[in-house]
Amino acid sequence: MAKKYRIAWLPGDGVGKDVMEAAKIVLDRVELDAEYIHGDIGWDYWCKEGDAFPQRTIELLKNVDAAMFGAITSKPVKAAEKELQPALQGKGIVYRSPIVRMRQLFDLYICLRPCKAYPQNPLNYKEGIDMVVFRENTEDLYAGVEFNTVPDKLRDTLAELSPAFKAFKDLKSDEYAISCKINTRKGCERIIRAAFEFARKFKRKKVTVVHKANVVRATDGLFLETAKTVAKDFPDIAMDDANIDAMTMWLLKNPFNYDVLVAPNLYGDIISDLAAQMVGGLGFGCSGNIGTKLAVFEPSHGSAPKYAGLYKVNPIATILAAKMMLDWLGEADRARTIADAVAAVVREGKVRTYDMGGAATTIDMAKAIADKCQAAR
Repeated sequence: MAKKYRIAWLPGDGVGKDVMEAAKIVLDRVELDAEYIHGDIGWDYWCKEGDAFPQRTIELLKNVDAAMFGAITSKPVKAAEKELQPALQGKGIVYRSPIVRMRQLFDLYICLRPCKAYPQNPLNYKEGIDMVVFRENTEDLYAGVEFNTVPDKLRDTLAELSPAFKAFKDLKSDEYAISCKINTRKGCERIIRAAFEFARKFKRKKVTVVHKANVVRATDGLFLETAKTVAKDFPDIAMDDANIDAMTMWLLKNPFNYDVLVAPNLYGDIISDLAAQMVGGLGFGCSGNIGTKLAVFEPSHGSAPKYAGLYKVNPIATILAAKMMLDWLGEADRARTIADAVAAVVREGKVRTYDMGGAATTIDMAKAIADKCQAAR
């Protein structure tokens, strides 16, 4: 008999494999009726094949209900080239983060990152913090339009169009690099609208728009202008805005002033990591990459290769990502069971990984949470 759900299972690199194993223990305990299908992704495939996101994995993602993703190792361009198989070196193969490619290819335009302080977590900055970050996930400085060696034609065009660029026009093509920040009105509108709709659905009181429109006037100006327009459709939700630099200060000073935050890609990445640290660090930072047809869920931490296979890192972020996946699938009761189980284990303090001051392994933590899930069912 066919399983109810098809879930792409993408462990990736480093500790991604460890924390995904932990998440599977918890998903099995809540008896999700699912088939978990392994997908190849990550640094090893880049080194062997020149592609960290092989076409076979892309095809897999076209035929699943959702995906769980572990972690990815990324390295600068020059370092990446040196690790390609000899037969692939010198062929102009450029490394691009597979998760960034995935977001763009499948239009996973929402990056949703809840940041909640669980009671009795020794890593909490302050008890009671509960905010949600909406990060635009496909545009901005992560658009991937970059030049390590700047073509003469592009240099001359920019010098003609922009007075500010004339200061660079006499540089040699390999003496500077360009990364293009691209925001579209459509991209701004849909992420901002998603943030307001979330606030209304879950009875959140305010949406804060994060930008740097006073300096980055074209792209961030478009983001702020669009936010003001969208806000008119939600008179029941308050809106304010702040520059990204000030936001990092105010989040620390007055975290309870913030509820839902929405930002372009880079700023959203920054503030979501800051917010995650305020509620326990990246071991508690879960993330959903959400589109209209597919959603991919992951911890927001990296691959931490030095800990790979040691089962040392905290799997709660990945377990909470699995909880987010259950919400996406409409499995609200199972999602609530996992959330309550995580809260109970953290509150009791009997099982703690090294980041929380304990000696429990990744699997110890997963089993403790799984046991709470079973007791609740």
